[in-house]
Amino acid sequence: MNLHLLQDFREDTLKSSYENLTLFPASHTSHGDTRILLLREEGASYLLSYGAGPLFDDLQGDVTEGVKISPANHENRLVLNRFFPYTAPVANVEKRTSMGLGDRLGLATYGHIHALKGTKVFPIFAQQSIRELTMTNRTYEDVIDAAAYAVFAEGYTSGYGADGDHLKSKADILKELAIGATMITLDSSEKIDNTILDLDPKTLEERYQLLSEGTRGYYENQYLGKETDLPGLSLPIGKEQLMRDVLTYGDSISFIHEVYEEIILPYEAPLDFEISIDETATPTNPISHYIIAKELKDRGIVISTMAPRFIGEFQKGIDYKGDLTAFREDIKAHVAIAEHFGYRISVHSGSDKFSIFPIVAEETHGRFHVKTAGTNWLEAVEVIAEKEPALYRRLHAHALLRFQDATALYHVTTDLSKVPALDTVEDKDLPEYLRNDDARQLLHITYGYILEDKNEKGDYLLKNDFFKALEKHLSHYFFHLEEHISKHLRFLSLK
Repeated sequence: MNLHLLQDFREDTLKSSYENLTLFPASHTSHGDTRILLLREEGASYLLSYGAGPLFDDLQGDVTEGVKISPANHENRLVLNRFFPYTAPVANVEKRTSMGLGDRLGLATYGHIHALKGTKVFPIFAQQSIRELTMTNRTYEDVIDAAAYAVFAEGYTSGYGADGDHLKSKADILKELAIGATMITLDSSEKIDNTILDLDPKTLEERYQLLSEGTRGYYENQYLGKETDLPGLSLPIGKEQLMRDVLTYGDSISFIHEVYEEIILPYEAPLDFEISIDETATPTNPISHYIIAKELKDRGIVISTMAPRFIGEFQKGIDYKGDLTAFREDIKAHVAIAEHFGYRISVHSGSDKFSIFPIVAEETHGRFHVKTAGTNWLEAVEVIAEKEPALYRRLHAHALLRFQDATALYHVTTDLSKVPALDTVEDKDLPEYLRNDDARQLLHITYGYILEDKNEKGDYLLKNDFFKALEKHLSHYFFHLEEHISKHLRFLSLK
């Protein structure tokens, strides 16, 4: 550590910059008789503290020149949370319009905070699914740690959340609540029977008759021959539609009920509870949404947001594919249901869906939740394309090598024939790959392989070089993120 920095910090005469160090002036604050500051050096973050008192004593680290140098690890994050409560994630108790800002690299929150300045958006800075954690070899503790340190570094005191995203089991929910999640997105897709949608009427009836008489009688008394009858939405519920919905969603409703009764309701701290029904083979019929919503309310289940699957294509990292007029009518119906039952609509795979953002803002009356994640990874890749062309070529080549493997995990319609061959593109034109939808998807869905693949000796093929290069151009990455997320916010009428 730079001894001049330590002396200057101790004497409270910090300069604007020091060799090989990145200072975060907004973090320079005090608690009691202890002053504290966050900085980065050679790809790692540290807390500097000076003085005396409980904060100084509780931080783990070594003392040099009277200054304690503490690694930005999990244990010290918990210390920060105690002494600076704004660094700990909280639930969105004010029910503000919110945005999920997943950070696969542990560095994006700095840029997200810059983008959010001047808005009233409630951000979910810590948001990662089990799949994303597995693909990046991270833990949920890592995700919250990274968000908390960025919040401290930037002096962001407006509150942020931590989403245990797309959780499918009670065990995973309990684990992430214990770690500090303030939002649970329950993905009941494994309890949704997508095969029902393709059944012919005769087979459908046969399957329906296999249900108990009590189950059939309950749903028929509740819904058969009735209408949704909501302001701006009146849809008749016929026998065939009811049978399909009961068979498709019945088990998922029961699972949601179990999770709520066993975990969510007894949980003592405020908690945002989202229901995801977007992982289905076809768009969510508004009648299906209505039946699910009414069942949840009748069973006393309170949710914050619900994510239906809208019509059109919500593919990763690119704009919406579909008829915008039809989308407007679709979301209008879903919003009518959500508003009637008292929750907000959530839009998943929301990265870069600029063409529908104005519609989302208008039809939801500015009350919604949008999830983004992969777009932050793509901004990092674009920085590499701009600043480190040789490394970018290696990333791109590896993405091509692993593309078919990645398609087993992500639904995309990528046409690799529309991605120009690497040997035909000059270095100065490499960033254009990030403006090509097919290339964006190629690079988007292969992130885990790019970051985690190793050679026969067990050494990372690309990860270390990638992070070293990104660290070298960190301020440029933050600028990219601020510009890109600000564009999302502008199109959503939030900035």
